[in-house]
Amino acid sequence: MPHVAMPAALAAMTTAGTLRADDVAVIRKTVYGDGAIGPDEAGWLFALEAGVADRDPAFDQLFCEAITDYLVWQAAPEGYVSEENADWLIARIGQDGIVGTCSELELLIRVLEAARSAPARLSAYALAQVKAAVVDGTGPLASGHLEPGVIGRAEVELIRRILYAFAGDAAIGVSREEAEVLFDLNDRTREADNHPAWSDLFVKAVANFLMAARGYTPPPRAEALRREAWVDSETPGVAGVFSGMMSGLLSDGLKGIWRSYTQPDESIVAARNTAFEADVRASETLTADEVRWLADRIGRDGVIHENERALIAFLREESPDIHPSLQTLIDTAA
Repeated sequence: MPHVAMPAALAAMTTAGTLRADDVAVIRKTVYGDGAIGPDEAGWLFALEAGVADRDPAFDQLFCEAITDYLVWQAAPEGYVSEENADWLIARIGQDGIVGTCSELELLIRVLEAARSAPARLSAYALAQVKAAVVDGTGPLASGHLEPGVIGRAEVELIRRILYAFAGDAAIGVSREEAEVLFDLNDRTREADNHPAWSDLFVKAVANFLMAARGYTPPPRAEALRREAWVDSETPGVAGVFSGMMSGLLSDGLKGIWRSYTQPDESIVAARNTAFEADVRASETLTADEVRWLADRIGRDGVIHENERALIAFLREESPDIHPSLQTLIDTAA
């Protein structure tokens, strides 16, 4: 971290090695002295966060609040995280792709929650922290992860929170960057006794990605990725989840949200299938390349996992206008 010249009062707190509630009040008054957070104030906060471990929880709240203000509300245009600011945040909180502390991870999620729009790689970066904890046992989440290599309910709900945070109330499809991390996590834990909620979320998230890629207008993520009631049962993970009944539940969950997607005009679908690389909607950034990527991504490790089979079953039953790239996959898996 670059050297930061702090006001004497804040430097003394760093030397003391502790931050009490009254110290946090002084910090707040100092960094918001002129009503705005600038690069210097942001640097002071990061220096305090890194240099003082014994601190009142109020500091972490201030840290997240102030840096979010700096990145989201005080940068132009207001409410948007630029590519430059995304690079700055990742550089400040990450080392070798891993966020340093829980407060920095919370900051990352708070920024996603606050912003009207942010680069998709910020959400993927947050998801990668969950993957690092589950698969590699690294990062700030690893110390609280009870069983290495297994996706528990807490991890699923954190993933869901991150996915919700990136989209807010907007109808934004799951991005390719996000889907890539989810597939990696699914591949690396395919034999694990994962919580059933993981299967429910994974299948819905990938279906959401696909529907957006095909030109459908997705519902808000809170609706598209909502947790089904059956995942709250005590049913075990992969060893027991993928009986015929559970596979059916996954497919049924997808069918239940199908009506929430607004179908594209038939002429758009026809154009997508005849002009493979053409844009299908002026407002849609995903193209046929994303569909082709998904077809290659399913079963990439040589195994079509049960989560992926539930998705394929859904496509087979509910998708009359399926893209040729995916039709081959469906026929192969049948």
